Amino acid sequence: MKKNTFIILFTFVLLSSLTAEPVMAKMVAVKNDNVNMRSGPSLNKAVIWKLGIGFPLKIIKRSGKWLKVKDFEGTVGWVHKDVVNSSGHMIVKAQKRSKGKINVRDKPSTRSKVIAKAYYGVVFKTLGQRKNWVKVQHGNVVGWIKRSLLWGF
Repeated sequence: MKKNTFIILFTFVLLSSLTAEPVMAKMVAVKNDNVNMRSGPSLNKAVIWKLGIGFPLKIIKRSGKWLKVKDFEGTVGWVHKDVVNSSGHMIVKAQKRSKGKINVRDKPSTRSKVIAKAYYGVVFKTLGQRKNWVKVQHGNVVGWIKRSLLWGF
């Protein structure tokens, strides 16, 4: 009897986890420059970071009109829902320690021409994705970057 109860409980937990909607999967981007990331869900809470336009964030919790978010470096804070949108953006996560640059290419291939370079922390608008590549835009530059070098959506 104990074995059957365990199997039924295990099956229920497994099925529940497969059908549950992942709260953490939702990504947003900052709408404007100088948006405050705060230590809590209130205008009275301390500003822990100023965020620029397009900065991608992962939602980890909601509280009323406030979103608890995490950035690409793991910093956790709160932003008001009105300062973000669902416009796709990515940020360069590679080359932090070496202060090197990553390549922006004219086609989604390591054999294609390098049209620009970008440092760690540069934000790009996401225009499209193909396999392991992302078509991005930053100012007048439109090109392709390997997905593994970026964080966001």
